[in-house]
Amino acid sequence: MTDNQETNILEKTGRFIWEIVKVVVISLAIVIPIRYFLIQPFFVKGASMEPNFEDGEYIIIDEISYNLGNPRRGEVVVFRYPRDPSQYYIKRIIGLPGEKVVINDGRVMIFNQRYPQGFVLDEKKYLYSVRSTPGEVNMVLGDNEYFVLGDNRTGSSDSRIFGPVPAKNIIGHAWIRAWPFNRMTKFDIPTFAQDL
Repeated sequence: MTDNQETNILEKTGRFIWEIVKVVVISLAIVIPIRYFLIQPFFVKGASMEPNFEDGEYIIIDEISYNLGNPRRGEVVVFRYPRDPSQYYIKRIIGLPGEKVVINDGRVMIFNQRYPQGFVLDEKKYLYSVRSTPGEVNMVLGDNEYFVLGDNRTGSSDSRIFGPVPAKNIIGHAWIRAWPFNRMTKFDIPTFAQDL
């Protein structure tokens, strides 16, 4: 092999390595901001959100929406567990800041400025079978607190047990179920007549 051929191989190898480095740097410049500021993957663990979210499902969390607005009633959110922020939970928002949440005789009632006499929360949109909510709760939420419940009301550790979730602990809301493929779904946020 001549010196000229050796130099040519080194130049080609150098260009190839440089192209790989550019692709990696550009990919990281695109992926890292998306992963850490816009969306985030999350694995569902446990049965607290069945049948809507099952153990082992892979969902994508929308993180940017809360930079533009506040969580809404009915949204399924991922948050840092108030008693141990290293753990992540997934639950549904039931009570909003400043509201009073009362659970009695299996019903969830919401009291707020607009409805000082309260209203029974109609959860048929996401609790498909007739389910009552066990427990006795009478809780007034602070200015930056949310009351959350699991959809599997008899098998969920939620605000009935650990209290309200501070707004700062909420990471984002469930946007897309990505796995398993046969249950792939974009999640809609239920609307309630009382919130319109």
